[in-house]
Amino acid sequence: MAKRIEIALKRGVRDARGRGVVERAKGFLQLPLTHCETRDFFKVHARMNQRQISDFRKALTDPVIAVSSFERHRQPARFDWVVEIGLRHGVTDNVGHTARVVAQDLVGRLLDDAEEIYAGTQYFVRGPDLTRDQVWTLARQQLANELIQTIAVYNPVEWQALPPDNKMPLPAEVPPVEVKIYDLSGTDESLMRISRDGILSLSLTEMHTIRDYFAGPAVQNKRKAAGLPASPTDVEVECLAQTWSEHCKHKIFSARVHYTDDEGTEEIIDGLFPTFIKGSTKAIGERIDWLVSVFSDNAGVIRYSDRHHLVFKVETHNSPSALDPYGGAITGIVGCNRDPMGTGIGAELLYNTWGYCLGSPFYKGDLPEGLFHPRRIRDGVHQGVIDGGNQSGIPWARGWERMDDRFIGKPLVFCGTVGRLPVSVNGTPSESKMIRPGDFVVMAGGRIGKDGIHGATFSSEELRTESPTQAVQIGDPITQRILYEFLVEARDAGLYRTLTDNGAGGLSSSVGEMATLCGGVDLDLAKAPVKYGGLQPWEIFLSEAQERMSLAVPPEHLENFLALAARRGVEATALGTFQSDPVLILRYGERVVGRLDMEFLHEGCPRMEIPARWTVPQVPPPPRPKAGMRNRSLTRLLADPNLCSREFKSRQYDAEVKGLSVIKPFVGVSCDIPSDATVLLADHGDCQGVVVAEGINPFLSDLDTYAMMASVIDEGVRRIVSVGGRVDRIAGLDNFCWPDPVEAPGNPDGAYKMAQLVRANQALYDITTAYGVPCISGKDSMKNDSIRGGVRISIPPTVLFSTLGMIDDINRCVTLGWKRPGDLIYVLGVTHDELGASAYHRVLALDAGEPGSIGGSPPHLDAALALGVYRGHNQATAEGSFQSSHTPTQGGLAVGLALCCLAGGLGAEVHLGDLPVGEALKDDALLFSESNSRFVVTCQPENEAKLQRQLAGLPFACIGSVADTDSLRIHGARGKLVIDSKLRRLRREFQETLHGQ
Repeated sequence: MAKRIEIALKRGVRDARGRGVVERAKGFLQLPLTHCETRDFFKVHARMNQRQISDFRKALTDPVIAVSSFERHRQPARFDWVVEIGLRHGVTDNVGHTARVVAQDLVGRLLDDAEEIYAGTQYFVRGPDLTRDQVWTLARQQLANELIQTIAVYNPVEWQALPPDNKMPLPAEVPPVEVKIYDLSGTDESLMRISRDGILSLSLTEMHTIRDYFAGPAVQNKRKAAGLPASPTDVEVECLAQTWSEHCKHKIFSARVHYTDDEGTEEIIDGLFPTFIKGSTKAIGERIDWLVSVFSDNAGVIRYSDRHHLVFKVETHNSPSALDPYGGAITGIVGCNRDPMGTGIGAELLYNTWGYCLGSPFYKGDLPEGLFHPRRIRDGVHQGVIDGGNQSGIPWARGWERMDDRFIGKPLVFCGTVGRLPVSVNGTPSESKMIRPGDFVVMAGGRIGKDGIHGATFSSEELRTESPTQAVQIGDPITQRILYEFLVEARDAGLYRTLTDNGAGGLSSSVGEMATLCGGVDLDLAKAPVKYGGLQPWEIFLSEAQERMSLAVPPEHLENFLALAARRGVEATALGTFQSDPVLILRYGERVVGRLDMEFLHEGCPRMEIPARWTVPQVPPPPRPKAGMRNRSLTRLLADPNLCSREFKSRQYDAEVKGLSVIKPFVGVSCDIPSDATVLLADHGDCQGVVVAEGINPFLSDLDTYAMMASVIDEGVRRIVSVGGRVDRIAGLDNFCWPDPVEAPGNPDGAYKMAQLVRANQALYDITTAYGVPCISGKDSMKNDSIRGGVRISIPPTVLFSTLGMIDDINRCVTLGWKRPGDLIYVLGVTHDELGASAYHRVLALDAGEPGSIGGSPPHLDAALALGVYRGHNQATAEGSFQSSHTPTQGGLAVGLALCCLAGGLGAEVHLGDLPVGEALKDDALLFSESNSRFVVTCQPENEAKLQRQLAGLPFACIGSVADTDSLRIHGARGKLVIDSKLRRLRREFQETLHGQ
């Protein structure tokens, strides 16, 4: 039976989706839309009788707000154009999948592979003089992504002439299974053509290494015995390309670097990761006792309590989000959720974090061909992570955005997840992973499809016109939630030995890595459950289709494991067995299609040698502001897209499910000011709390990446301290996102970018070891460039430093808002003339039409002094001396004081002449310098003497008091009133920029 079902809103029901289309079309496409009516449709190819298909239609229709019909529903009274959007064949259809489950419940059986249900959307649009070209612009730039979706546009006459079941899809023809053989005996040019055309991202040296491996006599003999051809098969070459990809192998961070500093001194660095990142954690680990598992699993693990460890991972999903913002982002968050799920023997999920580096949604310049408008990117990535987190039932803890036009080419999409791991499960340490020969390889969760193929290799290169459609994945959080709950149940029942995520590289990555724990693996790809027929063996092995985990199940537990999976509605399939021989054997039924030695697979990739040359950049400062402009500067900063409120988007994320938050993402009397950090529970009823925060400042990289890295680490640490977290129990996660740092003809400044990377790593080692803040996990994304439309756009070097801390007693938490009039305002920490690349300089430069003129001194860091300040803050917090605490970041003290006023609903009288400073400062520096390691705190007058004893020997001073007024009044170095702003105006400027955006 082939049926079409259309669902429309009842008359009088507000079409919020249609109104959103009109508003966005007018806002950033400037199209003359006046009205849009939307409806959903389903195309059904299934064996269902009339009663069943009728019941199915009713089940899809909300009787309160919607009506439905078979074939074509009544058309709107008036429309000018119809746009119909559907998904391309092979792309995960979450709505269609859910409808399929409903249909199966109604017919009482599983639908077979020939029975399909597709979902789509119609848009009936109106507008004066709206042309067909304009409607196609609307469809391509706002309604759909042609990489993964189909678009059809009709005028009313064309629409009425269509048959009722227009464009009914038929099941695709199933191509035969073929195994391609690669001839690697040709010229270097032919080898690179194979790499380039196949999206393998392999260098010429790597292609030579692969060719030489397969030509070796020992390998040739083993291949002959296995019935394999002398030349490699596609599944073997694809597996090596995935395993050796920059995304998975982190070749740049492992490379031997030839570094030359600005004085000409040369140094060879034997790998950035082992030298600086792993090296610092190892040094810190000798001084602390709370590291459990670092750099050896999907996520980092630290000790938290007698019952639980904490697990934390932050991932990026930049390249997929550039191709499909929604799909890339939802895959990013559900994929990051699977990292704690696959850590040790499996963690429970507590809360998510998110953050995005994007172009401005108000961008008005020309876009290179193939790039989306930043507004569409922003809307898509937000909605993707919103849907992924909300539908998974996982609250958000932290969220932020940074905006710069250099992120137009590739947005940065960070997704993080904090989990909880029992200290032991069934008497076994929960962080341990073990596999024994003979254990079954079991894949559980979603089926395999073409989506996500070449995801790892595609993400290891710049975004180009040939970037593959199939690299885009569409996550299904509902399927993953069912899988997650099943895995926790199976874990506690002891039904599996260990597990890991089918992330980048799919089975190739997960099984290939798991096999190293026992030797090797023998896998039959023909047994893998697929979404549709015709997938080739290499596609089955490499697909990154979502919601899947790989497990090692002991033979004695396999029957019970599969039975529990069936009862919980989770598809689980045994695909092969782990072996003691260190060989990866791949079969398709009776045929061997691949054989790779495990040592060559994981250790055979040739090491890179990369030059790095540092020169100090010459960046001019912005023009000086006119006299009397400081009031305007403050309001201008509060309204800037990098500092203003993001409450409108943030409120669409669920922060309250699970009921774990203590200090929420927004605080204050109106709950509308972002908190320095978020405090949450890991166990209901505990007084001990978890603190989550972050530091990020890509703008400082224009001056010095050493200063940038030092500042973001300090920001992440002092945010934890500001709310009451212990400075001696903070773990860090480093996420590097860099433009291509490998020098090449198309990338002539690669050696400079590599030197920037070296300096950032040097700072990471210096500051983390000084603070005792170990990195427990991290990620690098090293090819964040776009050459689409023939224009190279490279991101600024960016590091997100996420921090995970502890607070012994949540009743001692401190928030940033003023609490009562008369409280004394103190600044703890030293202010310097450090306005380079500050928000203030960026605004001045932008207003002057010179956006690159942001020079000046970047913030430096005195780690020893900072550590003393943080310990003093900890002591005062523990003894209840603070009424409020805030750490100023972008915008300096002026913006920090304004946020404290807005959070408390109270004014302040401030005198900056009393501020602790390192040198004589002008008022601009006093107000807007972004010096590190500072706090604005308040105390009751009766506690002043106690606070001064607690902070004795540290740089601090009273600079004013909280006032029962509607004004923030700030006096400069000589006592002159330099800022006098009404709170209602500050609040308006802070909230309006992105309200509704």
